[in-house]
Order: sequence, then C-alpha cells, then structure tokens
Amino acid sequence: MRIETLAQDGCFAPTLIAATLRTTKEEVAQTVGLGRDALMRTSRIQSSKTQKRLREMVEILNRVEPRFGSALVAYAWYRSEPLAGFDGMTAMHLVQEGRAADVMDYIDAVDAGVHA
Repeated sequence: MRIETLAQDGCFAPTLIAATLRTTKEEVAQTVGLGRDALMRTSRIQSSKTQKRLREMVEILNRVEPRFGSALVAYAWYRSEPLAGFDGMTAMHLVQEGRAADVMDYIDAVDAGVHA
C-alpha cells in the first residue's frame, strides 16, 4: 500500500484506507482499537491518537505485504494470525492495546531469522 494513496490533506484518510482494504471505516476503527466516531468526525480523524493508530496499522501492513503478495492478505494476517510468544494475540489485538512497537519488533525478528 502506497502511503501517499492513503492520505488526504496531510492526514491518513480512513475512507481511503477502508477502500484499499475493501472494508468499512467502522471496521478499520475497530481493528486499530478506536471507537466508530473516531473515524467519522473530521476533528477526531485529525487527532494525534487517531492518526498514530492508523499509521501504525499501515506501517505493519506495509512491512508484511511483500511476504503475502497483497494488502488484502496482509490485512487478513493482521486480523487473524496469532503471533508466537504473545499468548495467541494477533497483530490487531496488540495494536488495539497500544503495543504496535511489539508487532514491529516481532516482524523484524522474523525477517532476521529469529523465531519468536
């Protein structure tokens, strides 16, 4: 996913992200751990917390997309594949808990050949 295609007026645009992932803004909000209203109101979309969570999800998907061959398969992995060493939690669950850095570290470790 090209980041510039997901932004509008200098911010990540939930509508563009949802369209790219063939889902809804409501589902995008849920997968990053935000309430529905966070992606419906312009002032909330532009908040630092909302933009941070959207950026984290996009960064994670961009890191794993080459491995899976498409953004849609990367998004399916993000939502459903339990990560080793995280008690069955998925990347989505970790991002929802504010632990995106743990997901990035996990991906880096796997890419380096370290098995988590």
